[in-house]
Amino acid sequence: MSGLNSHVIIETRSIVVSFILFAILMGCNLAQMLSMVVRPFSLKIFRRINREIANFWWALCVIFSRKINKTEIIISGDTIPEKENAIVILNHQEITDIPVLLDFALTKKRLGDLKWFVKDPIKYMPGVGWGMWFLDCLFIKRDWMKDKHSIRKVFQNLRQHQVPLWVVSFVEGTRITPKKLKSSQEYAKNKGLAVLNHVLTPRTKGFVATLEGLKGHVTAVYDLTFCYGKNIPTTWQWIRGDVKKVHLHARRFLVKQLPQSPETLSQWLLQRFVEKDYLIKTCITLDSFPA
Repeated sequence: MSGLNSHVIIETRSIVVSFILFAILMGCNLAQMLSMVVRPFSLKIFRRINREIANFWWALCVIFSRKINKTEIIISGDTIPEKENAIVILNHQEITDIPVLLDFALTKKRLGDLKWFVKDPIKYMPGVGWGMWFLDCLFIKRDWMKDKHSIRKVFQNLRQHQVPLWVVSFVEGTRITPKKLKSSQEYAKNKGLAVLNHVLTPRTKGFVATLEGLKGHVTAVYDLTFCYGKNIPTTWQWIRGDVKKVHLHARRFLVKQLPQSPETLSQWLLQRFVEKDYLIKTCITLDSFPA
């Protein structure tokens, strides 16, 4: 009975905390809507208000992971400075990647400055979707001809107003699943690219456009690799507190040292994911990233 009671307590706690976080998020949405009153008079103050709202709610998510679920993020690799404008590329395995990134961003004082590439329909979703609309996030239809003009307009606005940021790009385009991995491997074979086993072949066009669009505004590209071990947890397992350890390997590349042409930059990105594949394979085997 004690084991059953413990299970019920954990499940109930997870549901209650999730409900509380969502209720607070809806309150944040209301505060964001009220901030529209300020926008015609000062875009800077409008952005600052929404930055603090985002920082507040995302920090609650981090506290939930750290203090209630006792999830530890083990960080290795390059030292990432605080408050640096950067493009962040990372492998995407589950929704659980997001709280890991939030935790890392909090330690670098960039939590409220996250700008995300997200699918266009999400902006109609109460909570996260509405919140992102107020944060200069990039809503994409996954059709480059339709997306490129709106993306360039957002980048121009961010540069013009010198907005502090981390632009988060899941360059694989989707979360990894066995079906998607098989499709990605077939694509790689047909294109003569490296066949990967733990990540998907990245989509290079959007990354190249992001770097070009933010040139002069971002200092670095952060290449983050997440590994949960042999099994990728579900979102509910994360909420329930089953995930006690996540490995995060960081690499920092200065923009001024990256290749200049779109072709060589695409090759550079592909090489990052070849390295990610090796890093994850090693982490699964050794329970740590290679030194």
